[in-house]
Amino acid sequence: MRPMERSNFVDQIKIFCRSGHGGAGSKHFMRNKLTALGGPDGGDGARGAHIILKGNTQLWTLLHLRYYKNVLAEDGGNGAGNNSSGKMGKDIIIEVPLGTIAKNEETGEIEAEILHDGQEIILMKGGRGGLGNSNFKSATNQSPEYAQPGEDGEEGFKILELKVLADVGLVGFPNAGKSTLLSTITAAKPKIADYAFTTLTPQLGIVDYRDGKSFCIADLPGIIEGASEGKGLGHRFLRHIERNSVLLFLIPADSKDHKQEFDILRNELEQYNPDMLQKDFVIAVSKSDMLDDELKEAIEKELPKNIPHIFISSVTGQGLMQLKDLLWETLNTIVE
Repeated sequence: MRPMERSNFVDQIKIFCRSGHGGAGSKHFMRNKLTALGGPDGGDGARGAHIILKGNTQLWTLLHLRYYKNVLAEDGGNGAGNNSSGKMGKDIIIEVPLGTIAKNEETGEIEAEILHDGQEIILMKGGRGGLGNSNFKSATNQSPEYAQPGEDGEEGFKILELKVLADVGLVGFPNAGKSTLLSTITAAKPKIADYAFTTLTPQLGIVDYRDGKSFCIADLPGIIEGASEGKGLGHRFLRHIERNSVLLFLIPADSKDHKQEFDILRNELEQYNPDMLQKDFVIAVSKSDMLDDELKEAIEKELPKNIPHIFISSVTGQGLMQLKDLLWETLNTIVE
């Protein structure tokens, strides 16, 4: 089942793109039965087609582009006599999920970022069309014998990379109970099993809150010590939590050392990108149905004092409404 799960979520692809060349301007002179030696009437060449990225909220992965390896846009048409301009190349629009970035494969530079539904960004511009010879007529040159060629389009490999857009990102070691929590408080149905790295790809769910309100939460692939160096699922996981407004650290009640587990997770985020530490943190102690009040007090003493925490159980429902309240309050404090 794992290979299939991985294949259904495609978060990075490489495609070769070539925008259209501009059409050549025409070098033409008016000639008909009434005009033996007419003036220049060469039309302009048309612009080559652009390659455009467009945001689409109905898409969640790049799966639909998996076999879309070569994107070749139309060239612009050449100009013709009688001041006829060429036909413009038809732009190619590539629809992508929100959170998609496009990088230059050679330089690694981010060239586009799609964040809104319907947002369009030109990834590669088509070449400009050349001017026909009618544009170069002057008092001193009544019969220009030249026209401009069209400009070449652009070409090269692009990396499209998806970073999941969610309000809350679930962070925790494998088997911390993230998938179980997501399936309990949202309509998402993530794969759940009692072994490490069950969640190989991000799972998104919408949390129904009070008075018809809602927010988006993402269960992300489990992090292990050394993820920032590429161990485990490494950067593929960490890439997806860069955008989350709030990070919810899920630490199981039966952890041997709750503080150490939190410190390892926090350190991995810092090693990958120090800006991660600017986000708002919330700690949830999962599997708390096995704790009595005395054990809860002992665990509380281990947790950081400056980070809000809550005890929850996805099995019994303990603390889940309070967790929603806490996340909603934290999210809206950020917005304000």
